[in-house]
Amino acid sequence: MTISTNSEAIWHGTTILAVRKAGKLAMLSDGQVSMGQTIMKGNARKVRRIAGGDILAGFAGATADAFTLFERLEAKLERHPGQLQRAAVELAKDWRTEKYLQKLEALLIVADKDMTLVITGAGDVLEPEHEVVAVGSGGNYALAAARALYDYEDAAEVIGRKAMQIAADICVYTNANFTIETLDT
Repeated sequence: MTISTNSEAIWHGTTILAVRKAGKLAMLSDGQVSMGQTIMKGNARKVRRIAGGDILAGFAGATADAFTLFERLEAKLERHPGQLQRAAVELAKDWRTEKYLQKLEALLIVADKDMTLVITGAGDVLEPEHEVVAVGSGGNYALAAARALYDYEDAAEVIGRKAMQIAADICVYTNANFTIETLDT
């Protein structure tokens, strides 16, 4: 992340996309880790299974911060089993109010068989209006491509792969080394 002259955060570094269609959820990420103008790694895994494999989680932002948030989310899910939305709201409350967590720089997409949510450090837990959601520096490219492809492709994973390829072709902080996780919905 870099800070512009007007002090707004500008996210660089990844693309995470989630697509629901035809009884499947596909969550994809690129593999690029950038530090300034340099590509440090090309095969990072930014999408993971948590909560015994029942939930997919992807992150954009600082890796260590994301792992801290994943651990916190898993702890909330242990307290509220099978209640992703409640666990996400509890995490968002902590993230916004705890001094230590307030400094974490990441965005999360989490999804189970029933819902997809975006969790932010501003205390937001957003459920997307459409069956597609994306975050990160290439997120808007992937989102636009996936929404355009949605009516023309039958499979969530196919939509995701094509949309991520478009994002990788446009965003310099997104590569075409994708991690893909799927769930039956």
